[in-house]
Amino acid sequence: MTTVLIVEDHTLMRLGLRQVLSQAPGYQVVGEARDGEEALALARSLGPDLVLMDLGLPVVSGIEVTRTLKREFPELRVLALTSHDEDESVFGALAAGADGYCLKATASVASRLLAAVASVRDGAAWLDPEVADRVLRDLGRIAQTTAVNPLSDREMDVLKLVADGLTNPEIGRQLYISAGTVRVHVSNIIAKLGVNDRVQAAVRALREGWLS
Repeated sequence: MTTVLIVEDHTLMRLGLRQVLSQAPGYQVVGEARDGEEALALARSLGPDLVLMDLGLPVVSGIEVTRTLKREFPELRVLALTSHDEDESVFGALAAGADGYCLKATASVASRLLAAVASVRDGAAWLDPEVADRVLRDLGRIAQTTAVNPLSDREMDVLKLVADGLTNPEIGRQLYISAGTVRVHVSNIIAKLGVNDRVQAAVRALREGWLS
């Protein structure tokens, strides 16, 4: 029996996820959380096998919760759920350690949700078909050989937040620097990595294992 924690701030979506999993053989929903802090507390107390993680959570973001839980519980499986298919959201979730990425439009179809959950449960990565092709194309643009990380510590601080999907002003507030300084760091990162934009920089860092 696979135990599941559902983390979703929208009541109807949370109820729908619970109904699908409760009716499927082999799953037991052991808890439900409505925000990031509650998710961390329940995951630590209940020890689920798998978490369905909404990324757009109040209090603490789903990406940050995922990163924390994967650091504390490396064997925990996390399937990220979101309404967004932007590259920053996809790569932010994957960089945080999510084992799968599923759009809520896909999750609204029971058979597709269960396919994603089963894949992640069984140890395989799962990418929503709506974003998989684009992710693979982006990865294909990155050099195939592992390279020495050419970035400074501060540039890595910035890049990690870029991978989390933060804007320049948001990064500036996190690091106590101006948005202009962030732009300079991002430009330097792009130049050093030989990529075209911040998304490709995040992909490169993710592939090389620099964000783990």
